Amino acid sequence: MTQFHGKTKICYGKYALDTLEELPCTRAFVVTDPFMVKSGFADQITSHLERRDIPHRIFSSVEPDPSLETVKQGTVEFVASRADLIVALGGGSAIDTAKAIAFFAHKAAPNLPQPLLAAIPTTSGTGSEVTAISVVTDKKHGVKIPLNDELLIPDVAILDARFTRTVPPSVTAATGMDVLTHAVEAYTSRDNNAFTDILAVQAIRYVFSYLLKAYQQMEDMEAREMMLLGSCMAGMAFNNSGLGITHSMAHALGGQFHIPHGLANAVLLPYTIRFNSFDAGVRYRELARIIGLPHGNVEEGTSGLITAVRGLNEAMGIPARIRDLKVEEAAFASALDIMAAHALEDMCTKSNPRRPSVSDIRQLLEQAW
Repeated sequence: MTQFHGKTKICYGKYALDTLEELPCTRAFVVTDPFMVKSGFADQITSHLERRDIPHRIFSSVEPDPSLETVKQGTVEFVASRADLIVALGGGSAIDTAKAIAFFAHKAAPNLPQPLLAAIPTTSGTGSEVTAISVVTDKKHGVKIPLNDELLIPDVAILDARFTRTVPPSVTAATGMDVLTHAVEAYTSRDNNAFTDILAVQAIRYVFSYLLKAYQQMEDMEAREMMLLGSCMAGMAFNNSGLGITHSMAHALGGQFHIPHGLANAVLLPYTIRFNSFDAGVRYRELARIIGLPHGNVEEGTSGLITAVRGLNEAMGIPARIRDLKVEEAAFASALDIMAAHALEDMCTKSNPRRPSVSDIRQLLEQAW
């Protein structure tokens, strides 16, 4: 039997933010980052709460690649606030932090009601607003830890593209390539199904149609809205299908060298497509057909898709190799074995279309160097 799960209520388009005034709660806990507070975006959230006289507390200590320490502090403050609504505002880091806070608070006090969780993404990338995954970083050991539990799935996702309008081009590029990686890996996963295929394919279409426009023209709101929808669709897809070794290796790279996750995915994706083509070549050929590339046979389709991914990277200033991400060669070489081992053990590896060995992953990292 094949299953597809979708828990999150998705609100998007004009006036989507008004959903905050409909959520049942008595107290709210807003999880965000310092920029969202400084820029005034957090005020847009609290103003909706204040219209209903909902007491609220803001936790704005979220950093890129949120640490276990940050999650622990946020959990302590959330429990003290006695809130029954958590609002996550920000990119994947803020949303992942909020999800982890809700998760650990419930584990600490399982007899208390689970808080309602609303996620408002400000980047088009992680799809975290609809997934059962939260990635936190153990900075002491240089490891990213993916949590996976249905308790982590937000109850509500509010997609308002206006929040993405000020995202810098470099971040638009990296997060957009994260969307593409999610969708490609969902489509070629060992656990894909008819529903994940539909969502993944539409997300891929959106990326190739709108990402470069969003990168080149910050005020192109149609492009930004389509990328936000594509991000959410890709999230729904991989939440059911799983991902692959692009993500496994990106987690390992990010944990060791603090490379932004989307950027790591963008650099690695061409190499993993080639590696996986021995088992997923027919699927890559189909993707080439869908986005209008030559696809006379499996090799032509696969090569065309790799060229298209590299072309998109190049057009947005994303380098082709890890060495160009300010990683020192000696440090990379010394971390190679541990990164390969961590990637092999990563939860994303089990749904990769081709079964890799630790040696395979090591060779892929070396090829990408």
